[in-house]
Amino acid sequence: MSQFACWQKWLQRKKHHFELSFAVYMMTPGEKFAFYSIFFLLTALTFIAIILYLPHHISFLVGRAWYYINGEQIDVGEVVKEMSSSVLQPETTGSEVLTTAGEELLREL
Repeated sequence: MSQFACWQKWLQRKKHHFELSFAVYMMTPGEKFAFYSIFFLLTALTFIAIILYLPHHISFLVGRAWYYINGEQIDVGEVVKEMSSSVLQPETTGSEVLTTAGEELLREL
């Protein structure tokens, strides 16, 4: 049996299990449409809320844990920004050398 056929059979079993659990199989097509519309709406709103609010909530929890362990306040967002800026913009790079060499060349011309 191919991989695609296995996945298809697994999805059919999950759909069947879902319809049996919530008695969707006994509904008329209009009721099924309403049920699945509401289910999709609630799932989509939950997913959007997780994406928007979970990172802030996790940083708040990390800040609280840091306070309880070390006894001092820490702004997790600022620490992450500082770390990412230091990684993205190292002190002395080849690009700085090239920029200064390019400026000197332009002055000479």
